[in-house]
Amino acid sequence: MKILAIGSHPDDVEYGCGGTLIEFAEKGHEVFLFIATLGSYGGNSEVRKQEQEAAAKIIGAKEVIWGNYEDTKIPLSRELIQHLEEVINRINPDLIFSHFPDDTHQDHRNLSSCVKSATRFVRNFLLFEGPTTQNFNPDIYVDIENVLEKKRLLLSTHLSQVQKTNVKDVAITRFMESTATFRGIKGRVKFAEAFVAVRYFVDIFKNDAK
Repeated sequence: MKILAIGSHPDDVEYGCGGTLIEFAEKGHEVFLFIATLGSYGGNSEVRKQEQEAAAKIIGAKEVIWGNYEDTKIPLSRELIQHLEEVINRINPDLIFSHFPDDTHQDHRNLSSCVKSATRFVRNFLLFEGPTTQNFNPDIYVDIENVLEKKRLLLSTHLSQVQKTNVKDVAITRFMESTATFRGIKGRVKFAEAFVAVRYFVDIFKNDAK
């Protein structure tokens, strides 16, 4: 399979679906990342780019595709939809991940809306949550207990952002662990990532045991 994860800023996809991406890559699937901005509003753009490229290597991603949009000003536009369509047509992914649209960050909202339009012909499209997501009621879970330490490493690789949360003295890795624990409880496992399905097809395989 080919997997495409689409995020607004460096570290967004790592928080939302990093464990799942690691699982896919470790099992031999091809993972691609589209990052819309360099996150320059939240830090030095060159540093954040280097952090994202390092995190992509830990995931095992084949490619990081940069959108080069301005941080905090991702447009809700036809141009962005077409840009995403070009990326999707080139990669031809079997599964796409992106932001859940109910979010307090305008970049996450706008990108999610554009991705929804650009993926209208894609069979499998799942939405992930982040620290600023609201009203998230997932219906798909992935057990990430075996890769939780790698996911912690992913977020720690974004060193310039680890302490930049909206809760004083609480690192993003703690946010992630709390979310993974909560979603794990809901999914009846120890740690999980959770998603809302826009579309998700279940493949029914032949029973070769008969």
